[in-house]
Amino acid sequence: MSPAGPDSARQPSPEHLLVLLEVARSGRYTTAAQALGLTHTTVARNIAALNRALGGRVLVRGADGWELTALGERAARAAEGVAQAMTTLVDGGAAADPVTGVVRMTTTDGFAAYLASPAVARLREEHPGLSVEIVTVTRRAAQHRSGVDVEVVVGTPQVNRGRAVQVAEYELGLYGARDYLARHGTPSSVAEASAHHLVYFVDSMLQVDDLDVPRRLLPGIQDALTSTNVFVHVEATRAGAGLGFLPCFMADRHPDLVRLLPDEVRDRLPYHAVVHPESWRRPAVAAVLAGLRAEAGRQREALLGRPPGAEGQDGAWRSRKE
Repeated sequence: MSPAGPDSARQPSPEHLLVLLEVARSGRYTTAAQALGLTHTTVARNIAALNRALGGRVLVRGADGWELTALGERAARAAEGVAQAMTTLVDGGAAADPVTGVVRMTTTDGFAAYLASPAVARLREEHPGLSVEIVTVTRRAAQHRSGVDVEVVVGTPQVNRGRAVQVAEYELGLYGARDYLARHGTPSSVAEASAHHLVYFVDSMLQVDDLDVPRRLLPGIQDALTSTNVFVHVEATRAGAGLGFLPCFMADRHPDLVRLLPDEVRDRLPYHAVVHPESWRRPAVAAVLAGLRAEAGRQREALLGRPPGAEGQDGAWRSRKE
């Protein structure tokens, strides 16, 4: 960059923009450095140079990593154009598949395993240049983007930045293992179920208010085994640790689990995808969202977890919140 005058001094380098784009996607200097084949120090120097060129900060440190400022979001949009132009150049000007690159997503364990995984597998058949990174976590949507393109959360998120779209709806119910019920009896009422012990999330670590359901529906029930991982809930219930409040699309896969009191102890919750402003423009992110919704449509019956005999009763089968 020539230092000839003030105008040229404020022209950001394409190289600096591409470094910013990688930091924005990962939220980490170290991760961006690894992806670009640079050192952490070089990444930091590029960001500092971009700050000087644009006359302000493009990144601020957030709770989970580096986040784009408003100025950084504008720079990231320009960086996406640079990246796309370079891809076209490398491909010899041919029309390249726009659904390419890495999409980073956070979601719950069950959604990741049974909806996101098959959705990505289908997408990659058509778009082999697509890669999806999934981090499993059960929490509220973050108020600021930190290296994540899509956050799939339980419930209806309240976000100041970004856009939320519902991608699925699922049912939760009370389950017991056949062997456990043979030993301890099958509850026929809420009062009898409350006398058993619960397998569920760790109450003190539960960040999603909408998931605090069984302790309200089963007043006085004591915890048997708690975990932050829903697969632990399923396996602990199968092992006879207690009664589990489980997603039906996970529990109904196991014939050794019996659903209990389906009319009294149930809840239906939405999955929402929160997409941050700078990610909406990426064709790869749009394709992943469409793929998730399509997969949810294919699995709708399993997600809703209707009890035996409820087929064809769409109008009558409602969640307690409706």
